[in-house]
Amino acid sequence: MYFYPKADTPGCTKQSCSVRDARPDLASLGVDVVGISADTDHAVCEAWGVWGDKSMYGKVYQGITRSSFLVGEDGRLRAAWYKVKPEETVPKAREALAGR
Repeated sequence: MYFYPKADTPGCTKQSCSVRDARPDLASLGVDVVGISADTDHAVCEAWGVWGDKSMYGKVYQGITRSSFLVGEDGRLRAAWYKVKPEETVPKAREALAGR
């Protein structure tokens, strides 16, 4: 599962496209992918701990922290990455999957 701050922005597009491109490979490893950005009441983001204070140009606001999670078939959290760079989402998941 991965959370991205704002759809149709360069970083989020880069992240989503890399995940999309890796889906066949991830699927062969038994992994499905869910991406979340439009969480209008931010209930899901709050439940996953990715909603909070952010700042840009000195202005503080609330938003999604770019994060990704690897959840096992049993529903247990296997790995978590907060403030992950868009290009690191897939490599970090692959690395964690290699160490299963």
